[in-house]
Amino acid sequence: MKLKSIAVAIASILTLTTQANAQQAFYMANEAVMVTDGDTKVLFDPLYPESYGQYLLVPEAMREALFAGDEPFDGVDAIFVSHFHGDHFSADDMLRLLIAQPDIMLYAPQQAVLAMRSIADPEQELVFDRVNGVALEYQDAPVILSMDKLKVEAVRIPHSGWPTDRLNVQNIVWRVTLNERSVVVHMGDADSNDVHFARDSDYWGQVSPNMAFPPYWFFGSREGRNILENRVGAKRNVGIHVPRTIPGDPMQRPRPLRGADLFMVPGETRRIN
Repeated sequence: MKLKSIAVAIASILTLTTQANAQQAFYMANEAVMVTDGDTKVLFDPLYPESYGQYLLVPEAMREALFAGDEPFDGVDAIFVSHFHGDHFSADDMLRLLIAQPDIMLYAPQQAVLAMRSIADPEQELVFDRVNGVALEYQDAPVILSMDKLKVEAVRIPHSGWPTDRLNVQNIVWRVTLNERSVVVHMGDADSNDVHFARDSDYWGQVSPNMAFPPYWFFGSREGRNILENRVGAKRNVGIHVPRTIPGDPMQRPRPLRGADLFMVPGETRRIN
């Protein structure tokens, strides 16, 4: 599996670097995804230290390329963090990356930003000029944060386990538009209860995203599938946060997941159109 993953990753990198106008999603691991539209590149949840014994870690070769700014991670415009959990975010790694790559902007929940500030040295303070913290409370209206080539929208959707668990986790669902044409939604560890989405039905109905990245459990329930189809409304859904215990062969998966499109092998790509 390791050799196969490396081969797939190399093939995907070659594809990315030879298609100048590619609109593509590139899977790194767990919920780490890179989205490209031409020379515009954004990353979601790319740096984290924990697998908790069941999730994939980003391959070391990809991590090294990211820190070095090498292909396919050269020219990254922005990074988005869904929430401050060990299988999604590392304050130390993110601070180190922003120092190494001074053109990257960061968008993250305030909890993650505060974690970075707690370990930053005074001479690293300038890094935070490129850090955009989002301090949304549950049921706050969605917010818009724009930058060159990107339209950035954020909604706080409770972490899976609501209403009895992880209520204080600032899980952010990002809807990002690249170059006014590629619209993607990264959902972090969103809870699959429609009550969170129904209150902002007008917001969700404004656009039809090209692609959404829901955690795999949205495919496992009727309510989750309804949210993807009738709230988020993306033309295509690709599941993330897939445990290693879920088989690669669709016919060997639990029945609700058999028809789901899942990111499972680092280096996999999906065309965005």
